[in-house]
Amino acid sequence: MSVVTLPKETQRSSDATEFVAKRLFWLSIGVFFIGGFLSASVSLLVPQLKLLLVLDYKGALLIQIAFHSSYLLFALPAAVAVVRIGYMRAIFMGLAVMAAGCLALAVAQGLRDFVLVLGSLLLLSGGQTILQIAANTVVTVIGPSRGSAARLTLLQGFNSLGTVLGPLLTAPYLLANLSPGDTVAVTASLPFVASGAILSVLSIVYFSHRTLLPNKREMPPVSWTKGMTSVLRDRRLIWGIFAIFVYVGAEVTIGTLLTNVLMLPERLGVEPVTAGRLVSLYWAGAMLGRFAGAWAMTRISEARLLLFAALMALALTVAAVLLSGLAGSAALIAVGMCNAIMYPTIYALAMPQDSRMAPLASMWLCMAVVGGAIIPMLTGAVADAAGLLLALLLPAICYAGIALFAAMCMTPKETAA
Repeated sequence: MSVVTLPKETQRSSDATEFVAKRLFWLSIGVFFIGGFLSASVSLLVPQLKLLLVLDYKGALLIQIAFHSSYLLFALPAAVAVVRIGYMRAIFMGLAVMAAGCLALAVAQGLRDFVLVLGSLLLLSGGQTILQIAANTVVTVIGPSRGSAARLTLLQGFNSLGTVLGPLLTAPYLLANLSPGDTVAVTASLPFVASGAILSVLSIVYFSHRTLLPNKREMPPVSWTKGMTSVLRDRRLIWGIFAIFVYVGAEVTIGTLLTNVLMLPERLGVEPVTAGRLVSLYWAGAMLGRFAGAWAMTRISEARLLLFAALMALALTVAAVLLSGLAGSAALIAVGMCNAIMYPTIYALAMPQDSRMAPLASMWLCMAVVGGAIIPMLTGAVADAAGLLLALLLPAICYAGIALFAAMCMTPKETAA
């Protein structure tokens, strides 16, 4: 049997790429973890400010509007930054902006100024928008194309670890001893001060690795006009944008309103701190599901796994509306496990083959995260009009949309087979 020997230059190039991909993976763990920690912690501001400021659901859910609308507002500038300064420097910039947003949020909480809270959240999520485009894309395009969904899913598992620890660690600070009209305790700002410090350290680490990627520009130049036209002709990308929109909307809606659902007498009827801590089970399901999903993708096609997860999430959300007590509560918490593989799988399936188009495609996918602002707001309007439980049917419809995207991605592969 003959042995094929690679040229030395090719072997060195392959070894260098593998080294960079591994280093990027380890560096990315902290970025994905702190992003999840802050997203889950911000969700607890909804029940906190709803009680303290005596807001209705629509008013309280302005928090999610502020936190997620930046993905629509800043995605284009963030994509330009990624192309102009490269992935590593863009991630450094995003981490630094997030650190500033955390400190501003801590101050706004202490002042009990709702408008300033919303502005601070917009700044925080502006930095996170840069990270979404730069970090997700670099992990997808640097390294073997086969397995990109599994790599991103595994990193999203660390993101979920952050979302699990977020409610567990911050609920005692954000939700303890709440009464209408009370002032915000000084300790309520501690989670965001600590997060700001961690983000500052991470930004320094990334700045020290700013030359990790070998090429000067890190990516080939691309015409913006030609690139925009090209990516918007990609049918799978268009459907992927829709799928990201409804997925983030459904996940954020359930994660945000779960505390209030668990406090209902017809569900668990528990106090705010207990309900807030139980939300960590929702995010724990996503964490376990992502680690399991990364393993399952080595045996099952990504599209088939996504279809199964979407249909299960649809069934569980409907069950949460129909079943009372512990059964209904458990069904809604279990949706977290179904959410596990959705974002990274949709992201990877929607990305174009041409890596030069990756930042532009990522920009559109990142803009779709604005669903995390719009869907919760619509659900809040339905909750004010028809009740909180019936409003959960809106995220259930979102999961049906994800199932359609998964079916579209699965059909060509099965036909080709």
